[in-house]
Amino acid sequence: VQLQASGGGLVQAGGSLRISCAASGRTFSSYAMGWFRQAPGKEREFVATISWSGGITDYADSVKGRFTISRDNAKKTVYLQMNSLKPEDTAVYYCAAKRTAYGSGVPNEYDYWGQGTQVTVSS
Repeated sequence: VQLQASGGGLVQAGGSLRISCAASGRTFSSYAMGWFRQAPGKEREFVATISWSGGITDYADSVKGRFTISRDNAKKTVYLQMNSLKPEDTAVYYCAAKRTAYGSGVPNEYDYWGQGTQVTVSS
């Protein structure tokens, strides 16, 4: 599986942005997907995950209620809708695929990673 993240950019605090991750390969629907982020000087941290069917999602406490993860298996794409953005959301956002039905918040449990897309939130 190859992953290509896109849609990042510069947005003002309080604004919204949707980032996408397009996957190649025929087995996308059998992978759980996750979004992680990494700010300068910090470790990569979990943002959100979604099960293979889209029926189960989980979020980091810092984004719960503001971010929504979704997927379209027909389009082989996973999305992260980000609302009420804060300057502390500034980071490179990475999508990842896990060869199981259900995702997790542990980066090392993911098998494939995209190249990342920069999200910058100005105050």
